[in-house]
Amino acid sequence: MFKEGKLFIFDLDGTLYEGTDHFDYYAKRLLLDVAIENKQAFLRDYEMMKSGNHPIKIGKAYDVIRDTVLTLDPFTLKVVKVETWHGEVWPDEQSLEVYSEHLSFDFEKMIAIGDGWWLPFVAAKHYGVQNCHDRYVETKEYMVTEQFRLEPIKGVREGLLKLKATKKIVLVTNSDIDDVGRLLKELNLDGVFEHIITSAKKPSKTEELFKHLVEQYEVDPKEVVSVGDNFINEIAPALLMGMNGIYIDPLENQLTHKQLKVVRSLGECF
Repeated sequence: MFKEGKLFIFDLDGTLYEGTDHFDYYAKRLLLDVAIENKQAFLRDYEMMKSGNHPIKIGKAYDVIRDTVLTLDPFTLKVVKVETWHGEVWPDEQSLEVYSEHLSFDFEKMIAIGDGWWLPFVAAKHYGVQNCHDRYVETKEYMVTEQFRLEPIKGVREGLLKLKATKKIVLVTNSDIDDVGRLLKELNLDGVFEHIITSAKKPSKTEELFKHLVEQYEVDPKEVVSVGDNFINEIAPALLMGMNGIYIDPLENQLTHKQLKVVRSLGECF
C-alpha cells in the first residue's frame, strides 16, 4: 500500500502520538460541569466505557436528542442496531423507521464516537453538559505543559521523511491551528508535512476535503492512502471513495477489506 500510494493523508491525534492519559484529564475537567447528583454516575459510566462494558463504544454513534446508542456498519456507516443508554435494544422496525437515512454527524446532536476523545464527551452530554468545547481546549493546553508528556512513536519522524522523499504527505486534523503547531513541535514533526489542514470538522467534512485533495494533487482516488485511528472520521469515508486506508487500532479488531490494512501503531508501517 505504501508503494502504490502517491498521496498520503495523515490524522494527528492518536495517529502521530499515542497514550490515553489526556482522555482521563478531559473527563476530569468535564466532571466539573456535571450536576452534583450525576457525578458518580458519570464516573461509573466513563469507566465502564473504557473497559468495554457499556453500550457506548468506539466505532458507534450517539444520538444526543434521542439519547440512543447506534451500532454502525463500519464500511457504509448505516445504522444496524439501536440501543438505549442502558443497553435495551430497539425493535428492528422502529430502528428502520427512525434511522433509515444516512447519518449526518455534527458534533452536537449526532456524535461519531471515533476515538477516545468522544467517550467522556458523550458521557457529559448524556448527563446534561451543554458546552464541552472549553474543557477540550483546556485539555489541549494541558497537553503542551511540562506536567504532560506526549508519547512519540519510535521511527515515525524518520519514516515520514523517507516517505516524503517520493510521495506527497499531508495532515488533516480536527485540532485547531494553534494546537497543531504546539503538538508538531513537541513531537519534532514541525515542517515535515507540506500541507496541513486544521479544524477539518471530520467526519462531516471528510469527503469534501478528500475530494479537494484529490483534485489539488491530481491523483486517482486509488492512489490515495488515508492513515488514522478514527475509523468513522478518516477510514470509512476513504474506502467509500475508492481510496485505501491504514487503520490504527491497538486492539486490531478483525476488519477486512481489500483496500484496508489494520495495524496496532503507526510505527509498524515504518
